[in-house]
Amino acid sequence: MIHILSQKQSLINQYIAEVRDVEIQKDSLRFRRNLERLGEIFAYEISKTLDWEQQEVITSLGVASAGVLRAQPVIATILRAGLPLHNGLLNYFDHAENAFISAYRKHHKDGRFDIQVEYSSSPALDNKVLILGDIMLATGSSMVLAYKELVRKGKPRHTHIVAILASIQGLEYLKKHILNDGFTVWLGAVDDELTARAYIVPGLGDAGDLAFGSKS
Repeated sequence: MIHILSQKQSLINQYIAEVRDVEIQKDSLRFRRNLERLGEIFAYEISKTLDWEQQEVITSLGVASAGVLRAQPVIATILRAGLPLHNGLLNYFDHAENAFISAYRKHHKDGRFDIQVEYSSSPALDNKVLILGDIMLATGSSMVLAYKELVRKGKPRHTHIVAILASIQGLEYLKKHILNDGFTVWLGAVDDELTARAYIVPGLGDAGDLAFGSKS
């Protein structure tokens, strides 16, 4: 199942507009906070699909019955751009376990690039709910490689993939390589164009640089 949250008007549209805006992007603190806010919205929407149970809670005046999550998810992100989104998810799933993957584009002189995975850290994933997030789903290859790296730690019961912006091509790549009944995809918006250098247009630019500064 694929959810594109901007198709219905809500605050997610405001925050997506701000992370795209070249003037607002000049404030890296606000840029990071908007990515975090988007993560919080995704977390709230994902929470509606999880398993809940009733639990008795002792108050100062009696006993109340309240719904609580039956099990906490594992939240995974692709470094470095995904960190603010990850923080937003973690703000709401504040008891979750966490996983991190270092993946980057290694460019070649002829214009091609490969996705390199250098590092991963994850708890066991067998029969758990995995939430794997990144800011952009451009070609889709980083997300697929990250998922394949994570499942070395076990097979999740269900995987939620989260991206603020996606290209049509990236979404099709996911469908071809990993999507099945055990997946749900959550997107902020989908853009039509992917350039020859695999940048989403109109997109928002380099999220890692905008959040944390340029790299050499």
